[in-house]
Amino acid sequence: MNRQVLEQSEKLLAAARARKIKLATAESCTGGLIAAALTEIPGSSDVFERGFVTYSNEAKVDLLGVAKELIAKHGAVSEQTVEAMALGALEHSRAHLALSVSGVAGPGGGSADKPVGTVFFAVAQDDRPVRIVRKAFDAALSRGEIREQATAFGLNLLLEAVEPSLLA
Repeated sequence: MNRQVLEQSEKLLAAARARKIKLATAESCTGGLIAAALTEIPGSSDVFERGFVTYSNEAKVDLLGVAKELIAKHGAVSEQTVEAMALGALEHSRAHLALSVSGVAGPGGGSADKPVGTVFFAVAQDDRPVRIVRKAFDAALSRGEIREQATAFGLNLLLEAVEPSLLA
């Protein structure tokens, strides 16, 4: 795991710990990399409540309660699906803050409206509106590079939700 991601994870965990915020993740294209980054840090269990790796549509439905009809209508890589994933992660955990991610890491699978490198993120918090971000990573990057950049970006979104002043 690269140093930047580990430093982001340490900052995030310290900030969440100070505010007594528990975290959860619901990951598709990152396949658990965000959870892995957080759990790489000793003592993370007091902050990181759980992670859901919901790579298949069935996992999104079974583990997070995402409606099959929603995925059928909008696709797994959509604002609607990541919003439902983040809300499902909150509902199916004891976390106060959840991040979800779903995207097209490539090299195939892209479309005209969702090319390779398109990744959607959602941040859900107790009693706050869900924040949804669509990010276009460079399609020329490798699958691994897109997943790594999505991991770093997701950690930054969580950090911003916990403590915006720590982003530097």
